[in-house]
Amino acid sequence: MSSKPHLETVLRSGKSPRHWHHRWINGLVSSLVLALGWGITSPGLAAERLMVRLGPIQQSVAISDLEHFAETGEIPDGLRLYSPLLTEDIRHALRTRLQLDPNVGKKLVEDLLHSSAGERFLNTLQVAIPDTDAVQLQTALTQAAKQPDGISLLGFLKTLPEKTVTVDAGSAVALASQLNLPYWQGQMLSSVLDRELTVDSEPIQAKLDPTQSGPYWVWKQTLTLRDYERDRSIPVDLYWSRRTQGPLIVISHGFGADRRFLGYLAQHFASYGFTVAALEHPGSNVAWLTGDRMNRSGDKTGSILPASEFINRPKDVSFLLDRLKRLDRFSNPLRGKFNTDEVVIVGHSLGGYTALALAGAQPNLNHLRQFCNDPEPVMFSPADLLQCNAADLSDPLPALQDKRIVQAIVLNPVIGRLFDEQGLAQVKVPTLMLAASNDSITPAVSQQFLPFTQLHTSKYLLTAIGATHLSIGDPANLNRALTQSVFVRERQDDETESLRRLLKGVTLAFVNQLTPDAKDYAPFLTPAYAQSFSTGDLKLRLNAELPPNFANWLKMAALPMEQLVASTLSKNRSAHQDTCNVNLICLNDLPLVMFILPGMPFVSHQFFKLKETRRRRDRRKRGS
Repeated sequence: MSSKPHLETVLRSGKSPRHWHHRWINGLVSSLVLALGWGITSPGLAAERLMVRLGPIQQSVAISDLEHFAETGEIPDGLRLYSPLLTEDIRHALRTRLQLDPNVGKKLVEDLLHSSAGERFLNTLQVAIPDTDAVQLQTALTQAAKQPDGISLLGFLKTLPEKTVTVDAGSAVALASQLNLPYWQGQMLSSVLDRELTVDSEPIQAKLDPTQSGPYWVWKQTLTLRDYERDRSIPVDLYWSRRTQGPLIVISHGFGADRRFLGYLAQHFASYGFTVAALEHPGSNVAWLTGDRMNRSGDKTGSILPASEFINRPKDVSFLLDRLKRLDRFSNPLRGKFNTDEVVIVGHSLGGYTALALAGAQPNLNHLRQFCNDPEPVMFSPADLLQCNAADLSDPLPALQDKRIVQAIVLNPVIGRLFDEQGLAQVKVPTLMLAASNDSITPAVSQQFLPFTQLHTSKYLLTAIGATHLSIGDPANLNRALTQSVFVRERQDDETESLRRLLKGVTLAFVNQLTPDAKDYAPFLTPAYAQSFSTGDLKLRLNAELPPNFANWLKMAALPMEQLVASTLSKNRSAHQDTCNVNLICLNDLPLVMFILPGMPFVSHQFFKLKETRRRRDRRKRGS
């Protein structure tokens, strides 16, 4: 994967302009669909042509030709020059739509334009579409959001007043390449993970199968608990059986999800006699994203994730435990069901942060702010942007640890910037972590592998080579359209079934280490057991420690793809500082981020800062 070459590099290469025109149109098609996050819509557009521009060189492309290719697969005469680049992947990208309810789409744009990121976003679009002004772009975005088939690329262009829309190819290509870095990093990691994490061992012999449902009938009840002190209503699903044993298990969902995201896992635990409480965090669940959150919560920042949620989430769990302790004593039907003295916390994605904060990990706001304010970050992943919302928290942070937590299970956790090595070293409870190599939301290297090496406690790393962010989600609570989207890159349910089966077995064995049955379940916490669930496209590994070779690789080349692009862009900046002023290379923060809801496809834009202040200062100096 490479960054866009500048004109001087093109001329020195000796390659024909046609060769670079091929690259431009490839970058244009890919980046406009992927980077801007919109797809093809109906004909009858105001804009008729796209003018692709790189420095002094321009190339015109008819929008109708792109539309014809997307709809039929046929390449019109106007695109014959680019036929080697117009693959089925490009066609699929062009045909992909984000099916959003118009009300949701409108709210999305309104939230963006009224937030502190709105001006930065409009500045970014002006760099990519230079012949427009902020008012035109704001109007176009608002109108495009009202379309019944959702926000789309050509629907957006349709609202612009010009017949020909100019696109800066260097900016678009840079944006698209950055957007895809986590995905390509996962692809690169797969062979390394397979080689380094595979352990030679004999198949295990066991008398029981922990992936099968347990012997007990499961009851389920939904409660809504009211925390008047914090003005929060917390829904919780309770699962229990006739016989109650072992610790209480609490499940914390990820950002934009709900308490049903791991419903199959809750049911599985309860069938073995464990009581499970799956709670919902009202400031970061699906209802928060789709509802009128500003009026409900009093939040005036317009932030898609308030900084306060990083405090409220752990406190939700502690409040829940306090209330369950009372129910355990005073509720006749639920008496004796809640062992709140021993609690296993299970968290997915942002719930992984919640779990580790409760287990004793201490956020380091200085560390986080240093990362989020870095003037030259190569790429902000969705997980990075989520965590940067916490940078607005005030020091000192309140105590978040809950001593009732005796184990932590963190699945695709969002933790790589909030906690430094010293903060993670405070976790003393046994921890099981899941990493997925193709997770573009919480990239495995920064969010799981490196933090895993910094945990100084009894620990296991479950690695799913080929899995994605939502692979462990309950299929009954996921929209299948997510597995078809080029934006999400999620896998089909049947492709990831072996991972969910393994997760049931490994987590049950892990929790049973707190019970008298620990010895019987120990064989299911071995590399051989995990590897036995592997398929041709999904290889599963379980390690108590990372092999020295892999651990050294992480230290030397933790983010190799990002470092490669950073080096290339840095050289380009040095050689072409003037060009930098009109190129996305010069952005402080990169780029578009997707947030994925279990119930529907949803895209939000957490955008970046232009170096506008620096450029204005430089212009003032030149003028003086």
